Amino acid sequence: MSDAFDNLRPSRRAFLRGAATAGVGAMAAGTARAETPDPLITEPQEWAQSFGDGVDATPYGMPIRFEDDVIRRNVEWLTADTISSINFTPIHALDGTITPQGAAFERHHSGAIELRKEDYRLMINGMVEKPLVFTYADLERFPRENHVYFCECAANTGMEWAGAQLNGAQFTHGMIHNMEYSGVPLRTLLEEAGYDTAGKWVYVEGADASSNGRSIPMEKALDDVLVAFKANGEALRKEHGYPVRLVVPGWEGNMWIKWIRRIEVMDAPVESREETSKYTDTLADGISRKWTWEMDAKSVVTSPSPQAPITHGKGPLVITGLAWSGRGAITRVDVSRDGGKTWETARLAKPGEKRALTRFYLDVDWDGEEMFLQSRAMDETGYVQPTKTQLREVRGLNSIYHNNCIQTWWVRPNGEAENVEVS
Repeated sequence: MSDAFDNLRPSRRAFLRGAATAGVGAMAAGTARAETPDPLITEPQEWAQSFGDGVDATPYGMPIRFEDDVIRRNVEWLTADTISSINFTPIHALDGTITPQGAAFERHHSGAIELRKEDYRLMINGMVEKPLVFTYADLERFPRENHVYFCECAANTGMEWAGAQLNGAQFTHGMIHNMEYSGVPLRTLLEEAGYDTAGKWVYVEGADASSNGRSIPMEKALDDVLVAFKANGEALRKEHGYPVRLVVPGWEGNMWIKWIRRIEVMDAPVESREETSKYTDTLADGISRKWTWEMDAKSVVTSPSPQAPITHGKGPLVITGLAWSGRGAITRVDVSRDGGKTWETARLAKPGEKRALTRFYLDVDWDGEEMFLQSRAMDETGYVQPTKTQLREVRGLNSIYHNNCIQTWWVRPNGEAENVEVS
């Protein structure tokens, strides 16, 4: 590499060296340690003097015990019972975009059920030429597809409408996961049954006690909806609808029916409980809007954040987070360190993908001063993530669902962070 090219910008090595020469805080301590013998380098360690576990110690690999805090968490006072409740993905502790199934949030309306593949049945009826019932083995014989999509609960960030409430990215934004799904396009199964083109809707319901029935426009059903039986290369987990669930890309998570048992072609929506009294948005004038399925562009800084404080003192700092949109791909994310007064364009880990999470990074030299961290996402439609004030001007304070406002973390000089409102 030429010297001329090297001179275009400082290297990461120079960046770290410069930070070390500042000689303050944790960076100074790190430099001091480097100047004296480090026993973890100079002395034999226990793990290098004995055998480790054999290949059969864990037939199904689990995270090492040192990562036992990277778990889903529940907020007990949010619901009366865990049977009909939610827990949250530890997004503050993850990197990249794919969510491990074991860490992906759960939302149940009547608890997670156990249903064997052998007992599984999927019925397609209603306005079709020939009503059909598929077994799990039947579904495996259809041509399948693989797609990465995010699933976000409509109530994600819902507690923040009235002000800063929950202290941690896991709790404010953790009703989301992003996985690679394998399955059969719903379009394929509807064509197999010979759906009537006069049918404008499908009604889908699950095999659990709640059934959680929802109406989906036929246009969406024929577009990208997937009848999925694998996630991240393996069988769905029980809590995610094993053995088969519906995947409705870009739309609110309650449409992603788990343990899906029936799909009925209809000429009108059912207007079920879950799409009238629930999952509708009450505006300031008391009128509720419905059919608000798509999840608008949204983002959040996952680190630094209340559960992921800065522990190394001032100097090089990686600010990172996630962005997503139910309307397409993320094209840009801006980050503010001063509560929205000024913005810097973050680096996307890779080009945004339609209806999937996008990881962003902003590499900075932190001066140890307080920050008011925000992120602002833009998608391929030109939509820009709004502030909370902008949302309130349109929808008032009565809403729970579809809060995609800009989030603020107040990072103190000691590196600790707190959820605050700068709207």
